[in-house]
Amino acid sequence: MPHDTPLISTVVGGLVLAFILGAIANRLRLPPLVGYLVAGVLAGPHTPGFVADQSLAPELAEIGVILLMFGVGLHFSLKDLLSVRGIAVPGAVVQIGFATLLGWGLGALMGWPTGGSLVFGLALSVASTVVLLKALQERRLVETERGRIAVGWLIVEDLAMVLALVLIPAAASITGDGHGPVEPLSAGLNRLLGLDLGVGGIIAMTLVKVALFVALMLVFGRKLIPWTMHRIAHTGSRELFRLGVLAIALGVAFGASKLFGVSLALGAFFAGMVLAESELSHRAAQESLPLRDAFAVLFFVSVGMLFDPNILIEQPLPVLATVFIIVIGKSVAAFLIVLLFRKPVSTALTISASLGQIGEFSFILAALGVDLGLLPEEGRDLILAGAIISIIINPLLFFVCDRIRPLLESPKREEPMAEAAPAAEASPTLEEADAEIDEVHPTALNRHAILVGYGRVGSIVGQNLKSSGTPFVVIEDSDKRIAELRTQGIEVLSGNAVSRETLDLANIAGARSLVIAIPNAFEACRIAEQGRTINPSILIVARAHSDAEVDELQQYGADTVIMGEREIALGMVDRLAQVHHDSAPYEDGPSAGTIVPSVEPPPEKE
Repeated sequence: MPHDTPLISTVVGGLVLAFILGAIANRLRLPPLVGYLVAGVLAGPHTPGFVADQSLAPELAEIGVILLMFGVGLHFSLKDLLSVRGIAVPGAVVQIGFATLLGWGLGALMGWPTGGSLVFGLALSVASTVVLLKALQERRLVETERGRIAVGWLIVEDLAMVLALVLIPAAASITGDGHGPVEPLSAGLNRLLGLDLGVGGIIAMTLVKVALFVALMLVFGRKLIPWTMHRIAHTGSRELFRLGVLAIALGVAFGASKLFGVSLALGAFFAGMVLAESELSHRAAQESLPLRDAFAVLFFVSVGMLFDPNILIEQPLPVLATVFIIVIGKSVAAFLIVLLFRKPVSTALTISASLGQIGEFSFILAALGVDLGLLPEEGRDLILAGAIISIIINPLLFFVCDRIRPLLESPKREEPMAEAAPAAEASPTLEEADAEIDEVHPTALNRHAILVGYGRVGSIVGQNLKSSGTPFVVIEDSDKRIAELRTQGIEVLSGNAVSRETLDLANIAGARSLVIAIPNAFEACRIAEQGRTINPSILIVARAHSDAEVDELQQYGADTVIMGEREIALGMVDRLAQVHHDSAPYEDGPSAGTIVPSVEPPPEKE
């Protein structure tokens, strides 16, 4: 029987369009987030063709916000923030204040009310977590000092925006700028006792309720939530564990909103932060990741649906002014702030480029401002336009910073460093260690082995190559493993082996063998294909998890593909042979691995 399915059509249409345009954006070396936003524009009412349900999209987006903030809480690291608090906290506060002031000025010029202009400025002041972390990971800067400062800076921005999400509705209920909901407790006191708390009283009442919620989460939540997850984990049911993670994220967010009047985003953030203290936090993050990613995509699609692209034509100057505040205003402010703290130019440039874009919190603030009647829809369109444009040009900003860094760095710094070189060798500074990670030099090895990945599999291969005296170089993208390899005296190149430049640095043209020890079959196929193209005679050994992956890797040039499950089964068969076929005793330990059966061996393959 024919019937309308607006929910299904909205979800399917949004995900399909997001997949297509996200793949195109990735192909163009842009963050997939750009594709998701453009998919929302195409599915919105301002463009021809398919139009998703406008009433369902915001509710799907709300679930996306909850799961996004839950993920932020899971990855919140108080330790990382405290390690760079001396610069991240004051720097982020000053930068937020400066960007908010610029946004407020633009809003005032546009004739918006004060409340709307301040919300607009706040939305322009906070960078995207997704974009920033991706940019730092691509440049192998997450574990460096400049990377830690950038991440700590972003944590402070996120905390400031969480506080703003609490205070903005309270402020909207007591000003004439919007039509925000009246704070229920203060309204009840006014009705029963005739007590008018005023502006300060209403804000104080809001903060008291938030404090009660935070105290409840820190006192009871940090014990109850991890205990619950441990009990679920002991059941051995993966499905139940995954459901428990989602129930905690959604349940705490909804309960916090209904019982304490705080935002869904704040409730989800604290649920993730409390769970992050548990030993099961990593597993919780992994299990909830697929659904978090799916609803995060729907969140970005729903945001794009609200964007009216006509503003690019009708009001180009306000759009350019918005982009200028995001890309130039924020970046210059961050650059000068970092220099005032006597940090190197390279650190200042990295942080300024990292913060020259906006994202998730900006969209949440824009939606909240419009819902409360503070921010006009025109302001939301400017924020969305600024986000899309700034995310697209963010890689260009990093490129420009890399080019101007030699011009800004003082050449005089090299002379005293050269004189003090012997003393520095004994105790390298953190900045010198960062520079060592950043610089990638080509290997001098020839007729050697190239080992891609140094995880559980790669480390065993590497140790055997080292003990046998085989010359080899490791390609690894984890800064922690790179540091460990260097302490062991193992040559390592920092980068992704999918890149042709990284393979050239490893001298793949002169190598005898290529061992691909990473579990990602898609990347392994691309590495094998490039390795075979550059060096047709090289021996390529890879790993796989299924027969289909084995066939695919062989098609792309791998000579030998080891399937883990098959080798486990063969190891079990060999062990059983000790009991059932009187074969040689099995030796446990590092030297075990080859078992000589007493029965007649099978004929060798030709």
